[in-house]
Amino acid sequence: MKEMNYPTIQHLIGRDWIASPTPEDRAVINPANGQTIGQIPQASAADLDHAVHSAESAFRRWKNSSPMERSAILRRFADLLRQNDRLIAGWITLDEGKPLVEALAEVRSSADHVDWHAEECRRIYGRIIPSRSPRVQQLVVREPIGVCLAITPWNFPLSQAVRKVAAALASGCTMILKAPAEAPAGCMAIARYLLDAGLPEGCLNLVWGNAAFISETLIARPEVRKVTFTGSVEVGKHLAELAGRHMKRATMELGGHAPVLVFDDADATAAARALAVNKLRNAGQVCIAPTRFYVQQGIYDRFLSELVSAFESVKVGDGLAEGTQMGPLCHRGRVNAMEKLVEDARENGARVLTGGKRIGNHGNFYAPTVVDTPNDDIDLMREEPFGPIAVVSSFRDIEDGLSRANGLPFGLASYVFTNSLERADKAAAGLQAGMVSINQFGLALPETPFGGVRDSGYGTEGGTETFEGYLITKFISRNRAPVL
Repeated sequence: MKEMNYPTIQHLIGRDWIASPTPEDRAVINPANGQTIGQIPQASAADLDHAVHSAESAFRRWKNSSPMERSAILRRFADLLRQNDRLIAGWITLDEGKPLVEALAEVRSSADHVDWHAEECRRIYGRIIPSRSPRVQQLVVREPIGVCLAITPWNFPLSQAVRKVAAALASGCTMILKAPAEAPAGCMAIARYLLDAGLPEGCLNLVWGNAAFISETLIARPEVRKVTFTGSVEVGKHLAELAGRHMKRATMELGGHAPVLVFDDADATAAARALAVNKLRNAGQVCIAPTRFYVQQGIYDRFLSELVSAFESVKVGDGLAEGTQMGPLCHRGRVNAMEKLVEDARENGARVLTGGKRIGNHGNFYAPTVVDTPNDDIDLMREEPFGPIAVVSSFRDIEDGLSRANGLPFGLASYVFTNSLERADKAAAGLQAGMVSINQFGLALPETPFGGVRDSGYGTEGGTETFEGYLITKFISRNRAPVL
């Protein structure tokens, strides 16, 4: 760990790195072995006040900066991420647990997201509306909303934060980033390399500590005009309520429990193998991971056999070890949650076909698990496991499949496997989700919109829609002739 120079976790306020030890400091734990690798400082009320003033002061300057200047800084930032990809990826594996190859992919994808925002921010256009009088000019302009608060999750500690930070800065906003205590190094990398790229002081402020205290304090501040959050439905609803109380704009990217419809005309073997890889990415700790597998009766047994085989072939271990395909869960609480869900499944008539248990006595390892259930009555079919568990059930026809897929209040990602264009179109139209992926997994690309509906939240990140949450629309109507 020392050779990787795991960073000292500090607040960044303005250009000052601050970390005054307190009794409330929290340990950063390597989930592969339980060892402490760092300490999380706790922001005080004074720290938060300082961060707000820093971000507000910087906004008065940054909002008037040229899009070309913002673009150039972001491009330098993307280059620094790529130049230091192995160092950053090693940090992410140490504190979050994912295999090094996945962490490298996260760093490189994050750099791509930054480049996208750097290019698109040069195309934030207004428009002229033809008026009813030749004397009147009607303009629509887009202006940055102001200081933004971002609260980001631990499962993709770099990329989830990068999307919010890049969109805000590219729009001309400044940001206070409350980063995840479980996996902090990714956000430390963002702050460090943005400063190295030439970002003016105060444009990004990084704080750590008690999530409830930080969110409630900052959302109430009049200087903070936008809240963006990625995390659980329960916390998201609470934050949305706080934001609504103060009339703050909010973007909420919340939980998923993504359904999969595998029709009987699909290649059962190919679908099972592809879904296994995507289900077990980051040990299943992915909000868009395929989770509820609905497989049509005609290929059910064959699909189930292939899925079990694929799960049993996965090498689980320390993410830094050679050949590891799935690492540990990020923290011990996730292992406990897996055990509780599997116990409920067994008690209520489901079959555990593989896995269903911890691995070893050290670290947060849980075996890739396949559960076969005849109905949707078990907790696994209602609660997002956020771990390496696939729950599989058969369906009769497309109406039955859609009804069960839409049976939960979530609506983030969904997946369809079929060789029928008619079935694909009908399923895409019928699924109540913000994203539908057919015969592939093409979600979360920089150029495509990412977001959910219903309890999975509102607002969009990525694509040309990425700036909508950070801009206000102003209409200007001007009489060219003097008014006498």
